[in-house]
Amino acid sequence: MNMSAPEREPIGLSCTACAVRPFSLCSALDNDELLELGLLSRYIHFGAGETVFAQEEMAGSFFNVLDGVMRLYKLLPDGRRQIVGFALPGDFLGMAASARHNLSADAIGPVVVCRFARVSFAHFIENRPHLLRRIHELAVRELSAAQDHMVLLGRRHADEKVASFLVGWSNRLLRIRCPSAMLPLPMSRQDVADYLGLTIETVSRTLTKFERDGLIEIVPGGVLVLDRQRAESLAAA
Repeated sequence: MNMSAPEREPIGLSCTACAVRPFSLCSALDNDELLELGLLSRYIHFGAGETVFAQEEMAGSFFNVLDGVMRLYKLLPDGRRQIVGFALPGDFLGMAASARHNLSADAIGPVVVCRFARVSFAHFIENRPHLLRRIHELAVRELSAAQDHMVLLGRRHADEKVASFLVGWSNRLLRIRCPSAMLPLPMSRQDVADYLGLTIETVSRTLTKFERDGLIEIVPGGVLVLDRQRAESLAAA
């Protein structure tokens, strides 16, 4: 845990007005339960590039993302990095099966999280089957995302991989109510390459090809998807 990040007081009353509540773990709780949970939590700011938690570090906390985007990755024995996902507001992280984190999480840009100590959170969820069901839903969604990523890595063509990434990222942003004509890509092209199992040169070449073919327009900070139907067709190939 990077304890250099500024830590603030318990969240308390602000939980009931939290913008990510509708699509986060906390959606299963009523206002009284939120107030109780808020007293157990701290919110922490991380700057770009800071580590929220690290692979093989003791998993003593859970994290609910409030703002920003994080890269989730595993370091392979030979030192290479495999990005396994990108966390968005509403994502609940740290549900390691063992006592240690099995992956790392870094802030891509400024990030704010709620942090819950595992012990106090475990006590809180006791006798709350509605919250346990919500945790189960999130775990199933995480497993489904991992399976989708395995399929994505197995695709033969870079076009299909990059199109799948763009469509999937767009769908995730829409799910958390972030509609925009421009699809923001806060992660670097190297991040995208490490997520798709491609080289950065292949990702850049594929995006340039998509722009030349009228599928997207590359703009500062992201892309404009000009032909969503073609992008979805490529992603489904």
